[in-house]
Amino acid sequence: MQVRMKLDTCGVKLKLAHWHQFTQQERQTLVEMPTTTAQENQAYQQYLQKLVTNYTGKPASELPIDPNPACMDATIIPENVQTKAQEFGVSLMPEQWEALTPTQRFALIKLTRPSHENRNFLPALKEFKLI
Repeated sequence: MQVRMKLDTCGVKLKLAHWHQFTQQERQTLVEMPTTTAQENQAYQQYLQKLVTNYTGKPASELPIDPNPACMDATIIPENVQTKAQEFGVSLMPEQWEALTPTQRFALIKLTRPSHENRNFLPALKEFKLI
């Protein structure tokens, strides 16, 4: 999920097939590289695109970058997250949402997307000690 969040931050659509081609060291570098500034985001995108191009011969697709991602707002629980939690009999409180890290909030948001299987939402709630 750390890399997924960085991909959204940098606007790169990385396919699972690409990820599987990377070495363990390359994957670890993608986990560890910072993406907190515009310069870091650009360096991350360039490194990632170089990797993909080296393995596939062409760069990965680019995605629009959300300037205000919901995971960065600790004050508002997205409706889709609250709705999904309620399916499991859980009502998230604002102070619980605020206590989560941006990466944890990102994971919960991603796990509620319609295109996602959502089977890991309940385990995530447990892992983040929300139930």
